[in-house]
Amino acid sequence: MSPTKIRLATASPPSQATAAETLAQLSRLARRVGSAGSAAADILLLPEAYVGGYPRGASFGAVVGGRSAAGRDEYLAYFRGAVDLGDAVGEGGAGAGDKWVRREIGGVGEGAHVEGEGSPRRGDGTREELERIARENGLFLVVGCIEKAGGSLYCSVVYVCPKLGAIGKRRKVMPTGSERLVWAQGSPATLKAVSTTIKGVRINLAAAICWENYMPLVRQALYAQNINLYLAPTADARDSWLALMRTVAIEGRCFVVTSNMCVRAKGSQAPANGVDRGEGREEGHRAGGREAAPREAPPRRNSCLTEEGFEIALPSPTSRRTSKRRQSIFDEDGNEIVLSCKGSAAVDDAIEESPLSPPLGEPPKQAEKTTAAGSFECRGGSAIVSPFGDVLAGPQWEDDEGIIYADVDFDECIRGRLDIDTAGSYSRYGWISSCVTSQVWHPMRSLMANSAL
Repeated sequence: MSPTKIRLATASPPSQATAAETLAQLSRLARRVGSAGSAAADILLLPEAYVGGYPRGASFGAVVGGRSAAGRDEYLAYFRGAVDLGDAVGEGGAGAGDKWVRREIGGVGEGAHVEGEGSPRRGDGTREELERIARENGLFLVVGCIEKAGGSLYCSVVYVCPKLGAIGKRRKVMPTGSERLVWAQGSPATLKAVSTTIKGVRINLAAAICWENYMPLVRQALYAQNINLYLAPTADARDSWLALMRTVAIEGRCFVVTSNMCVRAKGSQAPANGVDRGEGREEGHRAGGREAAPREAPPRRNSCLTEEGFEIALPSPTSRRTSKRRQSIFDEDGNEIVLSCKGSAAVDDAIEESPLSPPLGEPPKQAEKTTAAGSFECRGGSAIVSPFGDVLAGPQWEDDEGIIYADVDFDECIRGRLDIDTAGSYSRYGWISSCVTSQVWHPMRSLMANSAL
């Protein structure tokens, strides 16, 4: 009997000007993903802060020891653009948990309105809209959003089942850097995984948001719940992100899906035949690759993948200059050789022949983040990775309209645990506790206890 394949999908769409416009974009995207008959996807992941927006580059008028009136107005506008999912703040930012899922929270949320006669509904209707989109397209949605509860904002992820509606939600435990100015900390209790059954396949899934993935204890808290689908919505478009995702996949012996917005710089334009962001486009699907599209493919990114799944960085075309260069060259093996006698003809010729050496006094540069269509504030990089670290689809660079897919067999997770089960046979808790100090180990136990594991 052949294994049942589950089709995973992700994309890199940017947030729109308002939450309502973003939800409309999501509805169109879900229709493309879920209406392809036998090629339709089963699970779709969308980026961190997709609904509500990631405030890239915003300072909110804050410096150490002071805030400006203009910055407070900027925060007010950002707060008003966030969504109210009808949840409470909860102890430590935990929300109401299962009570929220079961709609058992009393009272009316900030953005609530009345349905029918005397039937108050918490929230602003975003939860119900997400549930409608999932239901009508037969698609399990995992969506990043900026959620307001009380007077605080949380970077959240909502799990939406097409049959049961919202079955879980979590809030980012540790916002990074300046994110802490505008986003409150969520409770580790929200790290609770959720389960669903698709085509008879049991899937345990959970999300770690952006740089939470760099927190080993957060990862272990998810592995300990026996997850086989690890979701990583992010705002990180660095080349190193894919390496982390491959590490997580191998470490947890789970499929990993990561999603990041591709955001064009202000003033740049998408290709003329792609402005509608998917409406009226020819639909096409290919397992383990990109959706077919009639528009021309974007220029080659500054990295590529070998057949073995290794990513190779490509030199920037802008570094091929004939201007003044530093006194070093690279040999065929990629080793940098420092030259100490610049001025001789032989050395000058060697320097000019080295395409990888930047000008004297300048650090090496990454490839220019531009295409014929314009520059990018964030290049995206969404990808799907197997439990053995193989990149099945992506990274999706500089593509704000396409969709990437992978057909996967979740039995691969069990096959991989023959030799490593990080939260089981390979954990060796007793051995670890004897090798590390209580200051390291006790926070791990506390985190897992607070997560109701």
